[in-house]
Amino acid sequence: MMKNRFRETKTDPESGTRRESGWAPSELRRASKATATKQPSSASSIGRRPRKRFGQYFLQPVWVEKLIDTIRPQPEDCFVEIGPGQGALTVPLSRRVRSLLAIEIDRDLAASLRARAPANVAVITADYLDINLRDALADAFRLKAEATKNGPVRAAGNLPYNVGSPILLKLLREADDGRLVSDATLMLQAEVAARLVAVPGTREYGVLSIFTQLRADVQRVLDLPPGAFRPMPKVRSAAVHLTFRAPAVATDARAFPLVVKTIFQQRRKTLLNAARPLATQAGVPAGAALAEAGIDPRRRPETLTLPELARLTDVLVSRGLGSRKSEV
Repeated sequence: MMKNRFRETKTDPESGTRRESGWAPSELRRASKATATKQPSSASSIGRRPRKRFGQYFLQPVWVEKLIDTIRPQPEDCFVEIGPGQGALTVPLSRRVRSLLAIEIDRDLAASLRARAPANVAVITADYLDINLRDALADAFRLKAEATKNGPVRAAGNLPYNVGSPILLKLLREADDGRLVSDATLMLQAEVAARLVAVPGTREYGVLSIFTQLRADVQRVLDLPPGAFRPMPKVRSAAVHLTFRAPAVATDARAFPLVVKTIFQQRRKTLLNAARPLATQAGVPAGAALAEAGIDPRRRPETLTLPELARLTDVLVSRGLGSRKSEV
């Protein structure tokens, strides 16, 4: 179980100043008995201007049902919602599931949602990037720490454009190959959604594509115009559905990210050049490492498939990658 009070220091994304944040167990309690004297009115919170530093764009009611249709909630489902905002999705989704944990960074929006949330909703005020999801779920729903008694939870969220990718990558890790989180339906900038489903050889294919497809099956399920949100963003959005699973290829879990990030820093160069820093660290000529992995050195990083990246990683590790100190 979590301690009586969780406290953590983090950096304000706009000002760069350090501040403490956290929540007490009382914030995890259902809000069915909350009174107006203890919480700000929902009208005052909902009516205020969105905060730019949190990247707030609120989903409009007409699009909520369309999103719920793509989620396909079931009565016995437990959900975690990242960034519920004004609760446009939270409240209608909670009516169709067993329980829901909402994680909201904005204290005013969290207080407003807590004051009017149904009894099966727990709201915590926290930055998802700063918390341990397993611990938060265990405290909110009294679930066993190693896994939920009734199976994994599901996730949903309208992710802020400015931190959408970091949140996604953290969720991929915390899903625990589908054991803690089975799947997620997330709204993101359309450009990011395109990268998640991109295939090798395309302009959109890159580090985010590879890290996501390594641990999840991804589908683009809904396109949303700027008018689906208030205020209207300058870009289009899309919802993607991720089904978490064990990694698609077996390889060194520590070296694989290093290999991918390094070669994609020079994605327009040939692999002979892009892989040279890694080969140097491993103490082997780049051409020899690529030949051993069965990869044409004239190809470019953006053409490599997951199995090919795994083979290259294994060759480099077998030759000493990671065993020597390096600036890579």
